[in-house]
Amino acid sequence: MGTCSISCEDYLDVNTNPNGPDALLQPELFLPQIESELAVAIQWDGRFTGFYTQNWAYTSGNAYSLNLHSNPLSDSYAQLWRAVYWSMGYNLSDMIRSGELNEKYGFVGVGYILRAFGWQMLTDYHGPVIVTQAFDPDRRTFDYDEQSVAYEEIQRLLLLGIESLDRTDGLSPEDSGLTEADLIYQGDKERWKKLAYGLLAINAHRLTNKSSYDPQQVIEYVDQALVGNQDNALIRFQGTVSANTNFFGPLRGNIGYYRQTKFILGLLNGSNPAFQDPDLLGQDPVFTAEEQYLNDPRITSMLATSPDGLYRGISPEVGINEWTTAEAAMVPKNFWNEVGYRGSNPSPQIYFFNNDAQFPLMTFSQLQFIKSEAAYLAGDMAIALEAYKEGVNAHLDFARPYSPDQEIYDQRRALMESSDVVFPETSAGLTLSKIMLQKYIATWGWGFFETWSDMRRYHYDLGVEDESEAVYQGFTLPDPLFEANNGNPAYRARPRYNSEYMWNQEALEKLNAFEEDYHTYETWFSINE
Repeated sequence: MGTCSISCEDYLDVNTNPNGPDALLQPELFLPQIESELAVAIQWDGRFTGFYTQNWAYTSGNAYSLNLHSNPLSDSYAQLWRAVYWSMGYNLSDMIRSGELNEKYGFVGVGYILRAFGWQMLTDYHGPVIVTQAFDPDRRTFDYDEQSVAYEEIQRLLLLGIESLDRTDGLSPEDSGLTEADLIYQGDKERWKKLAYGLLAINAHRLTNKSSYDPQQVIEYVDQALVGNQDNALIRFQGTVSANTNFFGPLRGNIGYYRQTKFILGLLNGSNPAFQDPDLLGQDPVFTAEEQYLNDPRITSMLATSPDGLYRGISPEVGINEWTTAEAAMVPKNFWNEVGYRGSNPSPQIYFFNNDAQFPLMTFSQLQFIKSEAAYLAGDMAIALEAYKEGVNAHLDFARPYSPDQEIYDQRRALMESSDVVFPETSAGLTLSKIMLQKYIATWGWGFFETWSDMRRYHYDLGVEDESEAVYQGFTLPDPLFEANNGNPAYRARPRYNSEYMWNQEALEKLNAFEEDYHTYETWFSINE
């Protein structure tokens, strides 16, 4: 009886603090949940920016306001806010502190990098966020920081992360538990450092509209980042129950009403003006009509057919209302390759839209297109062309395993590689539009904040009268946009309703965040200065 009493008392001592346990848990107990929370939050909120960038559109057309660039006042559209400040929040701080105390410095480095990753995604989505006062336990209201403050903090954290991962003292990833706990890189510290340099490149490259922008610095960061698809940051899911399933899988049922748009379809069926190659008309191995452009091989990996076997897309304004009931066979299937709004076991699977499919957080091809654009802006066309080709080829390799017919995939790829339009032989054939559109393809369906940040940097091509001079050729904003937008597209998401609009109203007043068109206010990083 005495032994039970002592052991029970020791156990209860852990919980003398009413706000949480006093004893600091080992860092490996924090990491899997933190990584999962970040990935799910990126998918959760990213799907809404996917409407703005026309990765997809809601089936009901203009009856769904996000198709028209609205941003409703609701917690439903601010999961990243919850993840960064709460789910990750103090748990991430405790993981870093526990890593220090237990000489598990790999967890410290990964922790700093994940904190930076969260800040980058959060500020890209919301614009001004709470950084300097975020984890002050003595405060109940918090002041917002402009994005410039967040960007500097991201850089600081990434450099701290790299420094911690460079340490040779302390426990190894195997002995510390990092190898087993890490859902992304299985404790590979070198790959985590590459991810950190990739984030530094992303952070620095957001600032193309600033006089301080340094393309050479961006290129140097990319060259220290991922070196191939083997370094892609992919988070894995078990896919057995809802709690451990890919957010885009049929078990979760979150994207059943989404369909591919005419814009992504045009990029993958060869009809986009930037990639039309008249020399390849009628050369497609499947769709052989003389007026048919060569389909990009990735179309079978990434998009759904209609029941009649053809590929179609929808517009944000009309949705599937483009077709009558009698034309049901022409309506694109959902991303689980089924008719209607539900799914079970996709066959064949479309891209990574399945329960146990790994989801990308950063890829080699994404970074190569960043390098290509940076070099293009710097006038170094040789590097721009080389990185462009690296990016396209890397994503062609990435998408191939998802193709239901890899023989057809390879035939189309060989024809595509022969095209001087898609693969220019010299830098004279490379355009900014080609770089950004191929990047759009490579980040479609996952790199939501990257794509939206790019479109905002180029201001949605507003004011560009000649289509051939547009960066996003073939892209048109919904017309009309949501009424409350006053004719302007979305540039930011509102802060989370429950924590901010309920309890932090004074700070929101300073941002004018109660205005109906607040979400159309331009973000700091995209402003020319």
